[in-house]
Amino acid sequence: MLQDQDRIFTNLYGHHDWRLAGARARGDWDGTKEIMAMGQPWIIDEMKASGLRGRGGAGFPTGLKWSFMPKTETDRPHYLVVNADEGEPGTCKDRDMMRFDPHKLVEGCLLASFAMNAHACYIYIRGEFYNEASNLQVAIDEAYEAGLIGKNACGSGWDFDLYLHRGAGAYICGEETALIESLEGKKGQPRLKPPFPAGVGLYGCPTTVNNVESIAVAPTILRRGASWFAGIGRLNNTGTKVFCISGHVNRPCNVEEEMGIPLKELIDKHCDGVIGGWENLQAIIPGGSSVPCLPSTICNDILMDFDSLRDVKSGLGTAAVMVMDKSVDIIAVITRLAAFYKHESCGQCTPCREGTGWMYRIMQRLVSGQASPEEIDMLEEVTYQIEGHTICALGDAAAWPIQGLIRHFRPQLEQRIQDFRDGKFPRAA
Repeated sequence: MLQDQDRIFTNLYGHHDWRLAGARARGDWDGTKEIMAMGQPWIIDEMKASGLRGRGGAGFPTGLKWSFMPKTETDRPHYLVVNADEGEPGTCKDRDMMRFDPHKLVEGCLLASFAMNAHACYIYIRGEFYNEASNLQVAIDEAYEAGLIGKNACGSGWDFDLYLHRGAGAYICGEETALIESLEGKKGQPRLKPPFPAGVGLYGCPTTVNNVESIAVAPTILRRGASWFAGIGRLNNTGTKVFCISGHVNRPCNVEEEMGIPLKELIDKHCDGVIGGWENLQAIIPGGSSVPCLPSTICNDILMDFDSLRDVKSGLGTAAVMVMDKSVDIIAVITRLAAFYKHESCGQCTPCREGTGWMYRIMQRLVSGQASPEEIDMLEEVTYQIEGHTICALGDAAAWPIQGLIRHFRPQLEQRIQDFRDGKFPRAA
């Protein structure tokens, strides 16, 4: 259980002043110049030692990602791009960080950019986040006015500029190369890799793309030390994590907890439990809509971290915990997600462009029972033809929820078909 003194986001609920004076009172911007004076290699080594893994969903080690950037500057400038596009259904953590603790992100942008020899950083924020963009721009303006960023940032001798760019709400722009394409003014479609952004990214220059949470926690890690952060959580799953808990719980919330907390403890402690009691639980999607759901039997003992959830063929993703009780038509839920991914596919890759439509149409028949039992196997086969065969992970994201449904709830699918044949007509999706 995370102690209050170890929480990084001390204003996650907006109870305190989010502007510069309030942020400084909570410890932000404290000793930033001294951290920069430790040097770029020290910052990257500390981030590696902390064990921080990317908080945007993939879980790639953050310090290692930073180290991929060229060590010296050439005629091609380096860039940091912060992914604030947060479009994953069920996920709402980054928006509260930007709305109520924006200076953590601004300071993190400076330190991360300095570590990677980037004199400019772009924050690509989802267009619907109006209030979040407004607060973040105020924080950027305050930091410029106070000399914390801009020319000679924090008196360190490092020049740094920070720009806020508003997107147009496309889910695909949460993929790092599609985000870069959109930032350049092009259609938001993923690029083939290699080359990777660290070599050829924004405007053809070395670029690192990180999630809001990954950057916002960096100043606290560097201030308190890598060993402090690494001492929270479990091996290879260290530190704190903001979980977004929604659905059939008594008190939905965002909460910062330690990695590896048991799922049941997370829900009981912070959400006052499942509506109707834990025995009323049917399924949980543990990491945003793109990861496979888990039945209640697995939810009893599972730990909330990357490796534990991977071992049960799901994932931590963005740590958006979507709770469903026994009143939910789980087949209709997955059908709705299939519709979302069909709509959000950029259409560049044939397996995704055609496959998401195929999956949605089969799910429409399954949810009403108007399918044949053989179509369950056919649907599963289609998901594996899509998974791993597209430029970006949207194909995987579309396939995984359906794979989870078939893996854990096949009897319900078969019963739905039988009910239809027996003259019963369940609710359509």
